Amino acid sequence: MLDEKLLKKIDMQRLPVHVAIIMDGNGRWAKKRHLPRIEGHRAGVKSVDDMVTTARKLGVKALTLYALSTENLSRPKDEVRGLMKLLQEYLIKELLRLCRENIRLETIGEVEQLTPVVREALKKVKEETAGNSAMVLILALNYGARAEIVEAVTKMVRQVQNGGLREEDIDESSFSRFLHTSNLPEPDLLIRTSGEKRVSNFLLWQMAYTELYFTDTLWPDFRGDDLLRAIIEFQGRDRRFGLTEEQAFSLKR
Repeated sequence: MLDEKLLKKIDMQRLPVHVAIIMDGNGRWAKKRHLPRIEGHRAGVKSVDDMVTTARKLGVKALTLYALSTENLSRPKDEVRGLMKLLQEYLIKELLRLCRENIRLETIGEVEQLTPVVREALKKVKEETAGNSAMVLILALNYGARAEIVEAVTKMVRQVQNGGLREEDIDESSFSRFLHTSNLPEPDLLIRTSGEKRVSNFLLWQMAYTELYFTDTLWPDFRGDDLLRAIIEFQGRDRRFGLTEEQAFSLKR
């Protein structure tokens, strides 16, 4: 249950359209409890469920979760195998819920390098939720922003060479169409848990004007009320997107 006092503080007309979360602190959560690291990841799945539930209830249109970075795949093999198993279990379990709540699943990142069973589970869930429209849940899997940008540049160069794109037509808008997030709005709010204050190669291009929110709470302890607090702080900030206060005010009118 969400805290009603916090809910009343939220302006439902000024919700962030797209919330992105770096889910950090699973390992430290487990270490504090003298548990294997994989138990921290398992506990973190409950927080994922809570974020999806809360975001859907509020009316957030897009929720991106940094579930697996390219660097994560270099962790000990036992931990990586455990992560793959957890991901497969989550996808199988969540399919009915995503369909029931009209949530579409998408992914960003190099999912081709994930295990065959995970790729098959992703394919099934994405296909069966493709028509859902209330919210989109984006899982960043084997994702790295620098690699995404290099890939986008490579694709643009090929199009220029093939005559499909003119050099004079290259701008920020055309470049964005080559990114993994080409069909998504840019994030309004980024949340990072566990006290770390960096973006860790996540959505570097897309977060040019994203509001950043850092919390000491470890990811397995992060719940719906914590998301509400982040949104309340977000709504208290003055977003000017590089404009003067007067210009920004005129745009809001």
